[in-house]
Amino acid sequence: MKRHYKLAPLLLIIMISLSACYEKDSSPLPYLGMPEIVDGDTIKHKIPPFSLITQDSLTITNQDLSDNIYIADFFFMSCPTICPRVMQQMQRLYKHYENNEKIRFISHTLDPKRDTPERLKMYADNLEIDTKKWHFLTGDKDHIYDLAETYFVVAYEDSEAPGGVNHSGKILLVDTQGHIRGFAEGTDPEDVDGFFADIDKLLVEYEAK
Repeated sequence: MKRHYKLAPLLLIIMISLSACYEKDSSPLPYLGMPEIVDGDTIKHKIPPFSLITQDSLTITNQDLSDNIYIADFFFMSCPTICPRVMQQMQRLYKHYENNEKIRFISHTLDPKRDTPERLKMYADNLEIDTKKWHFLTGDKDHIYDLAETYFVVAYEDSEAPGGVNHSGKILLVDTQGHIRGFAEGTDPEDVDGFFADIDKLLVEYEAK
């Protein structure tokens, strides 16, 4: 059954509009996504609680990332189209921030049936990364696809799409409170160039605190 996330395009427009409203050199990063009003209080959009399994067969939740800024994407190992290009940019970001203990990386598979922890472990080992810093995540399929929507990533199963999944290639920047603070098109290296500045700005924000 195809899963279509109709809200994602609208939320994406909001994200882009908000991103255009700040000066890259002086203003703080925006909080992306539509806030909610609860009992008169403005509640910023944030990633909901999740529980997934790493390539090392360990459970990871939001709480495990609460001390870190993290960079996230969605992919699957047999993806024949945009995933290899997005992964190149994720590797580029990883190498740049490899020694920064404040930053971690998470990559969610959109094909959990085939992308088992064992296969993700082999994939991660081939990248020669520190698996305590970069987690490749699998788990319940519906849970992952629901999470993708909260990250404003369009993702749904489509038998006519290459690899059986239609999805976007966004790379997202999330702060320690689970708020999305920036994003880049992972298929566009020039867009990722600007993403480095967003990450550095968020790091400075935490250093100032």
